[in-house]
Amino acid sequence: MPLALFALTIAAYAIGTTEFVIVGLLPTVAADLSINLPLAGLIVSVYALGVTFGAPVLTALTGRMERKPLLLGLMALFVIGNTAAALSPSYELLLVARVLSAFAHGVFFSVGSTIAADLVPADRRASAIAMMFMGLTVAIVTGVPMGTFIGQTFGWRATFWAVAALGVVAFIGIAALLPANLSRAEPARLVDQLRVLGSGRLLIVYGMTALGYGGTFVAFTYLASILEHITGFAASSVSLILVLYGAAIAVGNIVGGRIADRDPVKALTFLFVAQAAVLALFSFTALSPWLALPTLAALGFLSFANVPGLQIYVVELAKKVRPGAVDVASALNIAAFNLGIAIGAWVGGLVVASPLGLGATPWVGAILVVAALGLTMWSGMLDRRTTPELSPA
Repeated sequence: MPLALFALTIAAYAIGTTEFVIVGLLPTVAADLSINLPLAGLIVSVYALGVTFGAPVLTALTGRMERKPLLLGLMALFVIGNTAAALSPSYELLLVARVLSAFAHGVFFSVGSTIAADLVPADRRASAIAMMFMGLTVAIVTGVPMGTFIGQTFGWRATFWAVAALGVVAFIGIAALLPANLSRAEPARLVDQLRVLGSGRLLIVYGMTALGYGGTFVAFTYLASILEHITGFAASSVSLILVLYGAAIAVGNIVGGRIADRDPVKALTFLFVAQAAVLALFSFTALSPWLALPTLAALGFLSFANVPGLQIYVVELAKKVRPGAVDVASALNIAAFNLGIAIGAWVGGLVVASPLGLGATPWVGAILVVAALGLTMWSGMLDRRTTPELSPA
């Protein structure tokens, strides 16, 4: 693989770390800024909404820019956003800083995938894209636990300084290694994206994505608080538990891709049933350290195992109902993942602030996953009613 691809992987690692590391730091941030836990949870929601709505608009607006200057500008914005987060004297300014980082996130993955594919021969494009996204997976396994440890040891601002430093490394790598003569595809117009959203079939899948992926975030957003206040773990143990959770996510992502290859709808049906059951179970096992850990490992596995199936299914369906806008349909599904994070974190905040309390977040998340299961079964039924070739089988 060319060295330029490693620069993109480092950038993906930095972006993945900054998105999810806040989960391990919510109690620390809430205490330092004198805000309650539901307000702290909005830091997760605001970032995810910035990716959801900023990515399609900014990708369309920057479609005619040269690729290398665009990537350098995105990484500069990423560094500025994380530096601003580290310096934020108030909760409101921290939210603004997170939105700036989110804008860089959304456009980077949209543009970076095409650049990664162009850096290698045609028969290695899938491997190149997978390698870039490996930075995101490795960030969940290592970056989030390390960032949580740094934040708990030196303060949460130190974590954002560290992530900003990673952004600088990625900026230098892109500047030094990325070719200047990268090809530029015809930009996707906003009107094309709106046409995709006019497809009822694709909207069902986007609903599956947002609810199925977002259901876990009702509890995951407040995982550090659950582990400290309900399970009874020391704050210093949270970063180690996040390593276990991240490793389970990595395994789930790989296994989920394999079982979704033949029949995405059947695989997603099974995975959503299991995910809802484990979330509901976590409401009870969270009371015991010995039971909470294996439950969390299962939950980590299932929470990302549905990602490949959801992405494969939306591409297959788009080829049938919107054949001229498959790339746009795929990009909007990425937006749906982030919309799910925002919804999950927001719902979790409502639950924490209600009489139900922190301990109810897992089973409330299970309800969202059950809703995704219902949409999946509905979509599968519609597949069987239409032409045979529309069926994933």
